[in-house]
Amino acid sequence: MTPYTKTLIGQITSVKTGAFTATLIEDNEGRLPRISTGKDNNLTGQPGSHVAILQNGIKLLALVTSITEFGDESPLNPLSKQAPGKKKFVTLVPLGEINEHGAFEHGIKHYPVTGAEVHTVNDKDVEAIFVKFRKQGFSVGTLSSNSSLDVCFDPDALFGRHFSILGQSGAGKSWCVSNLLQRAVKVMPKAHIIMLDLHGEYSWRNKEGKQEYAFGEGIARYIDARDLEIPYWLMTFTELVDLLVDRSDDSASSQIAFLRNSVHELRTKANKDLGIGHISIDSPVYFSLTELYGHFEQANKATASFGKEKGPLAGLFDQFLMRLESRMNDVRYNFLLQPKRRISSDTLPELLRDFVGLGEPKCQVTIIDMSTVPFDVRPIVTAQVGRIAFEFNYWNPAYKEFPLLLVCEEAHAYIPRAGKTQYEGARQSMERISREGRKYGVGLGVISQRPNELSETVLAQCSTFICLRLTNPDDQAYVRDLVPEAEQDFVNVLSSLGQGEGMAMGLAVPLPTRLQFYKPDPPPNSASVDFFAQWSDGPDDLDVDDIVNRWRRQDRLNRQ
Repeated sequence: MTPYTKTLIGQITSVKTGAFTATLIEDNEGRLPRISTGKDNNLTGQPGSHVAILQNGIKLLALVTSITEFGDESPLNPLSKQAPGKKKFVTLVPLGEINEHGAFEHGIKHYPVTGAEVHTVNDKDVEAIFVKFRKQGFSVGTLSSNSSLDVCFDPDALFGRHFSILGQSGAGKSWCVSNLLQRAVKVMPKAHIIMLDLHGEYSWRNKEGKQEYAFGEGIARYIDARDLEIPYWLMTFTELVDLLVDRSDDSASSQIAFLRNSVHELRTKANKDLGIGHISIDSPVYFSLTELYGHFEQANKATASFGKEKGPLAGLFDQFLMRLESRMNDVRYNFLLQPKRRISSDTLPELLRDFVGLGEPKCQVTIIDMSTVPFDVRPIVTAQVGRIAFEFNYWNPAYKEFPLLLVCEEAHAYIPRAGKTQYEGARQSMERISREGRKYGVGLGVISQRPNELSETVLAQCSTFICLRLTNPDDQAYVRDLVPEAEQDFVNVLSSLGQGEGMAMGLAVPLPTRLQFYKPDPPPNSASVDFFAQWSDGPDDLDVDDIVNRWRRQDRLNRQ
């Protein structure tokens, strides 16, 4: 830090572990002075400004969060229009210490006592704080209080220890995500990012039918979730049970037991030539769903005593057979239950190469378009995506050289807090990554407009929070409980943030930072519909037959 001369603005009058109070110095007329530090002209006590606290070798950096005036009720001074007995106080949140080398360090080891001096700091002082991460070149925006100072994140902490981007609709989440990932692949050209895109915002077809991306040419690859074909035989036994068994059925326990034996037998039978020895109930190898149906049908019709008596399992599988047949006949499940390409165990390597960006063409970002998948089928697909991302690096001996990042857009839609059994598989997959992914080089990024509805486990494991505008009191309170105690006061600013502006807190930033994110180039397809323009000069008619056709075929992209 630079020497503090002619910058005194007040003295500490109260010290608590998470907040300090200081009395500001005023001139004879009761006005707060403006402190000039080089090119800067700082308004003393302005919320959002930084100050330094000095006392006997202790140097702390703090942020002004509020300014208050109170005192006695003495008569007003006719010149200053202010009661002589009134004083101005500021509330300060300590951010960290400045060591003997002038470098900023998180945490407070040495607390000041009352009487410590409070000084304003200039741009060079604040800029020195962000030097810590500047050498990596991952600049994502500028300080809201000073647009000439860029803000750099620590990519290791951001991507390796999980992050969340939280903000209400229209706050700029998609722009923030695009900006972060665009700059990530520019700084780190060997990045491997998998993105779940629920609304076609990061890859879409324009009016001419050309595929467009929120990334530069050759950076991203678009994959329709249905074309990726993550088949049923990759599902774990638990996921198969969730898909095929109604747990409220009286015979559910019998169905589950018979399903376990049948799946294991069929997996082993179909893969004798693989030469892998023992095959478990969860081994990612092919088995025939038609043969599985036949096993259950035969057991359900079995008789004893030459047909005079029903077999021990007769009638117990009626509901199971109806459920399985219904799923197999539902065209929405074709990509899962009746794949066209993934019909043998030999197709798994190709699937995984496409999944992590090693297929042809190779790319840094794999965009899995979930907008084509029916709403009630998404939980199954997202559970599979999360599990494959984790399993790939779990079994990868070179996982330390090949870290992955899974980005989950609109995460609250399939990673809810609890209570919805249809989302159990997706929640378990993502929570496993949040708990154990760091050990195997699998990072997780969750984006949501309703943090209050998102899995507590996932959010609790995020080390960096990027909060955009949030006005809902429940969401604000939820975020406040998630962040470290010393940073909870910063949540109060979330309702006043502008579009594309955020408060970053956690390990990826040297201190809680309010910043304006750079605009992504190219931008995502997330712009709000212009009601005024379209209602003023929009189309006079629509092809309603085409809309009905897409709806009937459950195909938003109108693929032939």
